[in-house]
Amino acid sequence: MIRNEYVKQTEFEVVTIEQLVPQGHALRKVERYYDFSFVRKRMEGLYCKNNGRPAVDPVMLFKMLFIGYMFGIRSERQLVKEIEVNVAYRWFLNMNLTDKVPHHSTISQNRIRRFDGTDVFRQMFNDVVVMACKKGFIEGRVLYTDSTHLKANANKKKFSRVIVEASTKSYINELNQAVNEDREKHDKAPLKPLDKIEPDTKEIKISRTDPDSGYFVRPDKPEGFHYLDHRTCDDKHNLITDVYVTPGNVSDNTVYLDRLEHQIDNFNFAVEIVGLDSGYSTQHIFKTLIDRDIVPIASYRRPSGAKGMFRRSKFTYDYETDSYTCPADQVLPYRTTNRTGFSTYYSDPAICSKCPMLSSCTKSKAHIKIVNRHVWECYQERAKSYRESELGQHIKRRRSVTIERSFADAKQLHSYRYARFRGLERVESQSLMTAIVQNIKKMVKILEKCDKTGGDDNKRRKNCRSAIIFVIFELMSRISRINSTGILILRHNLLKC
Repeated sequence: MIRNEYVKQTEFEVVTIEQLVPQGHALRKVERYYDFSFVRKRMEGLYCKNNGRPAVDPVMLFKMLFIGYMFGIRSERQLVKEIEVNVAYRWFLNMNLTDKVPHHSTISQNRIRRFDGTDVFRQMFNDVVVMACKKGFIEGRVLYTDSTHLKANANKKKFSRVIVEASTKSYINELNQAVNEDREKHDKAPLKPLDKIEPDTKEIKISRTDPDSGYFVRPDKPEGFHYLDHRTCDDKHNLITDVYVTPGNVSDNTVYLDRLEHQIDNFNFAVEIVGLDSGYSTQHIFKTLIDRDIVPIASYRRPSGAKGMFRRSKFTYDYETDSYTCPADQVLPYRTTNRTGFSTYYSDPAICSKCPMLSSCTKSKAHIKIVNRHVWECYQERAKSYRESELGQHIKRRRSVTIERSFADAKQLHSYRYARFRGLERVESQSLMTAIVQNIKKMVKILEKCDKTGGDDNKRRKNCRSAIIFVIFELMSRISRINSTGILILRHNLLKC
């Protein structure tokens, strides 16, 4: 039978806020397993101790931001409204049902007046990573790096065109030395240093709304003003170990080595393998990593070139004679090494002019085929062999469930598709807070699983097994005296046992 009247709840009920929050709520798990006292230690230097009005507890302020980033609440006004009516949020903030929630301007004014110009979010992110390392959740042995774009809070049609100087490569001196060494090896005089270097210039678009953003143009990506989040994840539990934000027009490979060095210096990582996207496939990156006994495994990059023409892979290089052999079996000898770091190999036009494959080989009117080889090409060839090995195939599969999964979760669950603020510093604070939330969620999940399965005994057994594997690995390394790919494959497979 249908009843038309509605009974309003006007009775008094005696309840506690503890009873109203479900036992399995996500914030209960975070509160149970994670201690936020590190926030007060990091922020106390930003507050005056003996002057001014009493401030909102920095731990409460951080927890409010934590709630907003965890549940994808982009607006601070909306965040305050949600806290007012959500019992679980009040419980997490140690507030009663009748306590007044801090005004939304408290968050924004703290960000503008207290946090701007500081690295407090970077410090707190590092604190979370250090905690994860101490608990054994991060190994720092296998790292994955990639970047994703955040749409800037700017209209892509409102911009100014500006001529700027192109950035000089940081390794230019190292490259010049390698070029001269290669020329001396071929009995050629070293190149003289230029008396006056004219800087290269280029035209870029500067947003009038958010000048810190960069105009982002990539295939199959949205065009406009964006920021790039260069992120690194650890292989063991996919915890984020580094976040670095740049304008959208900055190439991935320009910041990679500095960020890897930052992690090694700050967290004492003993990096052995790195999984990279194809955007990091440069000779200098491969050379630097291999010289440090780090195995680079980068995704395949499809070579560019005219359709229907022979690719450079069709030309075979001979190390003994330092020459290339074309598909028609003609030998291309070495000619010279230029300032850009490329050695050139020229064909004989008399032979090429009569070759039936000429139309598929070169469009030169002089019937000359020129093949370029970088002075650090050998490092790129070694990286290719790593990629095609069993270890390389495994790392390639792991990339999709580590760094790619990290970006997908951030965008799908934590409103990470768009920049909430304007300015590089504030966008980086958004990226760091998102990474902090993702790491804490992951650590809480691991700790909860350990409690259910008896993590202490498993940890002892795993530590014992890892110690035995480590001894085997060290013995094999001493026998071979090299950090070979085969040993890394064996150790990686043993650690999965």
